[in-house]
Amino acid sequence: MTVIEGLTAGTWQIDPTHTEIRFSVRHLAISKVRGQFEQFEGSVVVGEQIEDSKVDVAIDVASVNTNQAQRDEHLRTSDFFQADEHPKITFTSTGVRLDGDDLIVTGDFTMRGVTKQIELEAEFGGVTVDGYGSTKAGFEAETKIDRHDFGVAWNAPTEAGGLTLGDTVTITIDAQLVLQA
Repeated sequence: MTVIEGLTAGTWQIDPTHTEIRFSVRHLAISKVRGQFEQFEGSVVVGEQIEDSKVDVAIDVASVNTNQAQRDEHLRTSDFFQADEHPKITFTSTGVRLDGDDLIVTGDFTMRGVTKQIELEAEFGGVTVDGYGSTKAGFEAETKIDRHDFGVAWNAPTEAGGLTLGDTVTITIDAQLVLQA
């Protein structure tokens, strides 16, 4: 059993004003398209031992933002997220463990009604008290998924003979959590 120095057991809420949930995917085989979700909520219940911790997150799919309105509308359709039928992407942890300096969070990731187990590789940034007296913790986490595993198969050929989109989507989370009193 293990503990992370400075991380207090208890319920921590995601601070949405200081958290980003981003994604990127290869585009035209030469660069990446990046986007983020503007609306989400979640909590981390830190156990007395880190292995007893639990993470729950819900993302509002319609809040997708790639800084290009037409693309965002396309992402909300059945070609991609199916936002009208599946308005949330969720993650519920099933296990937490330390692997060297990395924190590995395993859990059920649900998108478009399909649930697959994924692993988030997380880095603990530390704990501090902000100017308002709130105790805050920072984490960065990343995972990669194959979009086809979740029924996202849309693609189009390019003039050069390749495809518009890659299959691997990188999900990156920069989170700030607030300890609940």
